[in-house]
Amino acid sequence: MPDLSKRASRLADGLAMGESPRWHDGRLWLSDWGAQEIVAFDLDGRRSATLAVPFPLPFCFDWHTDGSLLVVAGRNAGLMKQGADGALVQFADLSAISSGPWNEIVVHATGHAYINSPDAIAVVSPDGAVRKVSDGGEFPNGMAITPDNRTLLLAESQGQCITALDVALDGSLSNRRTWADLSGYPDGICLDAHGALWYADVPNKHCLRIREGGEILDVVSVDRGCFSCTLGGDDGKTLFIVATEWRGMDKIAEVAAARTGQVFAVTAPAAAAGWRRD
Repeated sequence: MPDLSKRASRLADGLAMGESPRWHDGRLWLSDWGAQEIVAFDLDGRRSATLAVPFPLPFCFDWHTDGSLLVVAGRNAGLMKQGADGALVQFADLSAISSGPWNEIVVHATGHAYINSPDAIAVVSPDGAVRKVSDGGEFPNGMAITPDNRTLLLAESQGQCITALDVALDGSLSNRRTWADLSGYPDGICLDAHGALWYADVPNKHCLRIREGGEILDVVSVDRGCFSCTLGGDDGKTLFIVATEWRGMDKIAEVAAARTGQVFAVTAPAAAAGWRRD
């Protein structure tokens, strides 16, 4: 199992609690939900954009197929959309399905957006209509969609597994099954062009690259909890890792104030998979 840890370099630091990295428009974007901000960095680690979010726990975000930014209001059970004037307005109300907290979002090439909570996975159609399409699982976290747009992969942190669900044209999910059983606790995930999956693991302070079935292919270890990861860069082969010290649920405010969050970068064996938003 190749260990890529020594090749990893620190790209940025000073984050409160980082999550949801996305490569978009030639920059690395992430949610610093501890600071209620969405920020962007260039490849030299310079902060090039900051969007202050006027609600708590903006855990995750993604871009709609129309190019607009979607942000999950985790505690408010809403999905917000950025308008032409830059303001975030409610696009979908998730409260009828679950009070949340709502967590991860991933947008399908059809424009359907999937969002998860402990109670459910909801799909938001391009017109903002909401419906439940699956149970949430055992502490659902990261999600990814395969390049053929037919399968949604879900990290179940407490279930210690990656779950797969078939995606229908109308956004429905079916045929829930285990894609890989794990010995760790998967959080944020991403797919590469070789069909492998990277997952971040907070308590084990590493990111692992696995194939379907769970075989470990590569590892990157750092000195703090790995919350999420994504592939990007000019050639799609840079793995970006968002990591923060983890001292337990009761110490989140303390850690956020200490701003121990960092972003690491390492060259990966394969480029990003799926439709690119550059």
